[in-house]
Amino acid sequence: MKVGFNIQADVEAMEFRYGDGVYGPITEKRKLDDIRSSLSNPDVEGPEYVYAVAMDVAKEEHKEDLINRNLLYGAMIFSKGVVGEEPVRSQGHIHAISKSCNASTCEVYEILEGEAYIYMQESANDNPGKCYAIHAKANEVVIVPPNWAHATINANPETAMLFGAWCVRDYGFDYAEVRAHHGVAYFPQMKDNRVIFKSNKHYQAQDIIIKGTRTFPEFNIEPGVPIYTQYENNPSLFNFVTNPNIANHIWENFKP
Repeated sequence: MKVGFNIQADVEAMEFRYGDGVYGPITEKRKLDDIRSSLSNPDVEGPEYVYAVAMDVAKEEHKEDLINRNLLYGAMIFSKGVVGEEPVRSQGHIHAISKSCNASTCEVYEILEGEAYIYMQESANDNPGKCYAIHAKANEVVIVPPNWAHATINANPETAMLFGAWCVRDYGFDYAEVRAHHGVAYFPQMKDNRVIFKSNKHYQAQDIIIKGTRTFPEFNIEPGVPIYTQYENNPSLFNFVTNPNIANHIWENFKP
């Protein structure tokens, strides 16, 4: 697992173990019962715990700087297995307005182990706008822009999936519109050992774009280098995460 600091994952216990010089919390686990309302079929069976999250993980030497920058690194474990016809996934949400910047914020994902689909749509209103499912493998980066509804999916239910992400420290999640539409605009489903996407009838029909990751030269992100290491080498690199307004000219025509 290429992270940039000393951390190990116990996927059976859904816990992270932190090495010398690294701090982090006990993981917060999500049960299947917690996400049923966002599934295409709420009355399904699956793993008791679907994913676990550890927010605020970092090297001790960077703690003060990260607090001052309002920047936060989170790490997550997604269980292997399926929930009914769907792979394990998150509920889907929009980033709420952060008081620190008076804006919805973006998120920078990095897949650590396994494979993921980062699903995102421009809006959680009746018309979801453009819908994307980005297939990401280990060491690849995906950026979710501000105000977009999004969900994370384990693309290979045969194994657990782990990822890390940069986000703002005063993060908050807005679930209202997603839950009002019984989930995001497309449900992932397993068919012939692969993930397909089925439209959610509670939205106006829109096409979905399924694609691989891309590089992000507009943000000066270096491919193949852990995003934590990139922060370590250039602490101001992710200022657009904590203050997305400085990148408004990029968000206007952003393509995941």
